[in-house]
Amino acid sequence: MWSERQRGFTLVEMILAIVILGVGLAGVLMAFQQTARASADPLVNRQLLALAEGLLEEALSKPYKVGAGTGGTCRANFDDVRDYNGYSAAPCEVGGGAVASLSSYNLAVAVSAQTLSGVNNALRVEVTASRGTDTLSLVGWRTDYAGP
Repeated sequence: MWSERQRGFTLVEMILAIVILGVGLAGVLMAFQQTARASADPLVNRQLLALAEGLLEEALSKPYKVGAGTGGTCRANFDDVRDYNGYSAAPCEVGGGAVASLSSYNLAVAVSAQTLSGVNNALRVEVTASRGTDTLSLVGWRTDYAGP
């Protein structure tokens, strides 16, 4: 049995639906474009953090020695924390070999003697990692403590 009521869409309703969906889709695609454009920024920040943490951990693992450090550019020769003072170079292996994929990054270290909560023999170690205009600094402390 046929019903007198018609079912379906009119041409005007169909065109209106297409226009509304098109505008909505354009807005969603613009949001995706912004997200894709800025998606590498967190990667750069994580890389800066990893490089700075690695060098800070390396420097703080060295023994505390009284006197000036020898310094230099080859970290393999650094035997105490003060040797890292003034170090500035692109990330490299401990032996000095360059890491080509990290050539746009730079690491710098500043070590200074300071008093920390009444402890006179304390060294403040600041590692700064940078790439272009992005910069990240980490600070650590090394004290001259008597071992067990």
